[in-house]
Amino acid sequence: MSTEKEDGVCENKLCNDLDIKCGISSNLTQGIDSINVNNNNSTISVSVCANCGKGEEESHKLKSCTACKLVKYCSRDCQIAHRSQHKKECRKRAAELHDEKLFKQPPPKDDCPICFQQLPSLHTGSRYKTCCGKTICSGCSYAPVYDDQGNKVDEDKQNECAFCRVVAPKSIEEMMERERNRMEKDDPIAISDLGSYYRDGLHGFPRDYTKALELYHRAVELGYSKAYNGIGYAYQYGQGVEVDIKKASHYFELAAMRGDVTARHNLGVNEENAGNIERTLRHYMIAVRGGYSNSLKKIKELYSNGHATKDDYTKALRLYQAYLNEIKSDQRDKAAAAREDNRYY
Repeated sequence: MSTEKEDGVCENKLCNDLDIKCGISSNLTQGIDSINVNNNNSTISVSVCANCGKGEEESHKLKSCTACKLVKYCSRDCQIAHRSQHKKECRKRAAELHDEKLFKQPPPKDDCPICFQQLPSLHTGSRYKTCCGKTICSGCSYAPVYDDQGNKVDEDKQNECAFCRVVAPKSIEEMMERERNRMEKDDPIAISDLGSYYRDGLHGFPRDYTKALELYHRAVELGYSKAYNGIGYAYQYGQGVEVDIKKASHYFELAAMRGDVTARHNLGVNEENAGNIERTLRHYMIAVRGGYSNSLKKIKELYSNGHATKDDYTKALRLYQAYLNEIKSDQRDKAAAAREDNRYY
């Protein structure tokens, strides 16, 4: 640790070796990450070990604390030795960094590959196609097909995929066969869907929570972040595993930070149940901006119960309207008016 003589000259060996003057006061405490020194009127930043004070030139490359990034260490032994002094500050900063990532507005959903308009968040607002693996909005899936003379074509043509023009499966068995073909190509959406079939016992699959979890994890490994939500539900409700709300929230967070509004809403519910209203509102607001109407209803309830302000509810209404402005189209409205399962908000 640096010391300072009465005449203001630093006795730190690092500074002396570099032939520089340092403005470090005598009451400097351990935990310093770097020092600023003046050398011929120029400023040099020198990183030092938070425990022993060695600089980079003495310890090769210092490594930052992976949790908080506030301090650096020259060795694992120094990190362990300094832990008792650093623990409280580390946990505080690590929590701050985590919240910065957690409450950042995630990117919007992908666009429909046909109309290039943002896909709705509501699950009935889009269709996953087992023929080509594309997700297409309900408006484009419903849109009638015409020939070059402007005449509506036959029924088979109407049932073609709007993207690849393959006729839709005519039975559950055919749909499942296409789903298995997509799985063999490592399509993560198909893999996650099969996990849900096992979880819920759908389409002839036996209810098997262990198999469902296995498939959700595989889908996540292949980049489908929505499958984190399925893992979160397993821990939330004890589906094949012991109930563990902390683990459930962890997986909901992983999904929410990647744009899953259902997972974001679930985080808000968990925080509300824990009495953390400020965090609850932050989660619900992000979910509303992503188009989750249930979160808007929750904010209205909080306002009615005196746990949210009028400004909070007004902000939520504006966020939801902004979302609607981005996803609304005449064709999607026509599809929703024709069939309830085409509803997109």
